[in-house]
Amino acid sequence: MDDSMKTQLVSAIHLQEVELQEKPADNEQDTKTCQTYTVEEAVETIGFGRFHILLFVIMGSSNIVEAMEIMLLAVVSPEIRCEWHLDDWQVALVSTMVFLGFMVCGVLGGYIADRYGRWKVVFGGFVWSAYFSLLTSFAPSYGWFIFLRSMVGCGVAGVSQGFVLKTEFIPAKYRAYLLPLATIFWMTGSMLIIVLGMLVVPTLGWRWMIRISVTPSVILIFLFKFIPESARYNVSAGNIEAAVKTLQWIAKMNRASLPPGQLVEPAEKERGSWRILLSSSFRRTSLLLWYSWFVASFAYYGSVLSSSELLEKNLLCVTDGDQEHQVKHRHEDGLCYCIPFGLSDYQTLLISCLGEVALVPINICLLNVVGRKMSLTVLQLLSAVLFMMVNICTTMFGFTVLLFLLRSLVSMNFNVVYIYTAEVYPTVARSLGMGFCTSFSRIGGMIAPFIAQVGSVSCTQVSSETRGRALQQIYMFY
Repeated sequence: MDDSMKTQLVSAIHLQEVELQEKPADNEQDTKTCQTYTVEEAVETIGFGRFHILLFVIMGSSNIVEAMEIMLLAVVSPEIRCEWHLDDWQVALVSTMVFLGFMVCGVLGGYIADRYGRWKVVFGGFVWSAYFSLLTSFAPSYGWFIFLRSMVGCGVAGVSQGFVLKTEFIPAKYRAYLLPLATIFWMTGSMLIIVLGMLVVPTLGWRWMIRISVTPSVILIFLFKFIPESARYNVSAGNIEAAVKTLQWIAKMNRASLPPGQLVEPAEKERGSWRILLSSSFRRTSLLLWYSWFVASFAYYGSVLSSSELLEKNLLCVTDGDQEHQVKHRHEDGLCYCIPFGLSDYQTLLISCLGEVALVPINICLLNVVGRKMSLTVLQLLSAVLFMMVNICTTMFGFTVLLFLLRSLVSMNFNVVYIYTAEVYPTVARSLGMGFCTSFSRIGGMIAPFIAQVGSVSCTQVSSETRGRALQQIYMFY
């Protein structure tokens, strides 16, 4: 065998060895390419980290805005009654119009969020509510005031979709901890507007209190650029590239990595359809949730707005009332329109606000131990008992303690119904489902709190428990 043949033979053997070495790498690359993952798997793999702290602070702060706009009604009612000499039904109509705006725009906002994105609706809600809230401070008459407040309610409905946006980024095992803790922000907003009322109203008046209260909304408008659009929504809309970029950014912030492979999930054309909510799979759940939201709102706003009404008109049956509480709203010669809140009234409202976070640890334990369904049942039963106890004649301290406990229970109940609603519906109808539920809840905010006595029965009949369950991405009609 000559040298040239030997050289060719050696080259052929070497080439074969190289090919054998490259094939496993190629196979490994092909295997990696074939691997896929979903948004749910990506969220769970990334886990909890710095992004979620940022999300918790910014989206939680949206609760400050929502709470301030709602609690503002309780603080400003005595002032507008005095300025425009309003009858009782006219003062009540202010709250009704705010909830009416929320009710109408709740469904509309949910539909837009499912069709065009959560981020747009929440950001638009911030801008809308801040703008019309500021205009409210310049209202020249009662008619303009209730119209502008109804527009504020419409904006707050958009802000409330932030709960869905927040939920869709949080891993399943952390939802029962982080979402109830967001109550701290709601309590902060409630207390902030009460403190503003205590400090600003006696000196500068209610109009300046409203102008100052717009500040958190303006700040959040600029901070909201740090919150991305929901990756779950982008996937359902067929925008896989945007979803991957969002997940990569979150993974980088959390110093984690995405699952191996490619993000693959089918796009959904049937987004934001009310037919999903009333399909055979969700019909019973939707109907019972609408009623549960009605009761939750009824109980919560009944405790908030009714307490301020009782304090303003001095209608409490107290055995140790001071001289402030001897001034009555009704007299034989007509109505007394100007009974401003005293310092003790503001203090009572402040203490009751603390009740919203006092029992959060118990709320978290209930969610993780007994689940969502049983938590709703127990909390609504206990709320009913405490509402009946409001009729008992007691001391001012006794009423404050009762109001504290009542606010704790109704706030816990609202937490649970929010979480369950966000978990039970699929991504394609989650915002619309939340929108319908919040709209029904505002109907409850227009009526009286004794309905809480029968609300607990419906909670045992909801179709499924969602504790620890992954969020549904797609939906198929049956």
